[in-house]
Amino acid sequence: MPVTALDGIVILVIFLSAVLAMVRGLSRELLSLVSWALAALFAYLAYKPALGFTANYIHNPKIALGVTIIVLFLVALIILSIISMKFADIVIDSRIGALDRTLGFVFGIVRGLVILAIAILFLNGLIKPDEQPAWLAQAKSKPLLDNIGSAIWRAVPKSLIDKIDEKTAPAASGAASGNDNEATPVE
Repeated sequence: MPVTALDGIVILVIFLSAVLAMVRGLSRELLSLVSWALAALFAYLAYKPALGFTANYIHNPKIALGVTIIVLFLVALIILSIISMKFADIVIDSRIGALDRTLGFVFGIVRGLVILAIAILFLNGLIKPDEQPAWLAQAKSKPLLDNIGSAIWRAVPKSLIDKIDEKTAPAASGAASGNDNEATPVE
């Protein structure tokens, strides 16, 4: 098997992810993930009370909902990011700074592999294996990414997979029958 474009992309993505994580350090990377998760949780918990305020200024309910969630998420993310940056700076400037950066490098490799495996999951869903171009199907890295992607997919709760199937089933059946009205409801 020759080295393909996918193999080059894999090397580049993993390298960039690892170097960026090394520069930032493991503490900053993990605190960043926690900040994003907490900001999403805050937006989810606070959007209903804030929606009344937003609805006074934006009369379209869907746009008001979207603006409310986005603003709450961004405000929480900015505040949490500032706090986490200060804490991570203390860790990086301490005696364990070198260890933090080394562990960040390892974290970056793992993160790069996970991102690529998820991308391959989507590609495998979009393009059947027997129809995949040679640069994808013959890549040396594809079996590894397929295995990681399969492990990630097995870790997804069945209830979430069922919800995804429910949401995509009408669109898929509408597209298969050639009836666009079933796939895209008109309001």
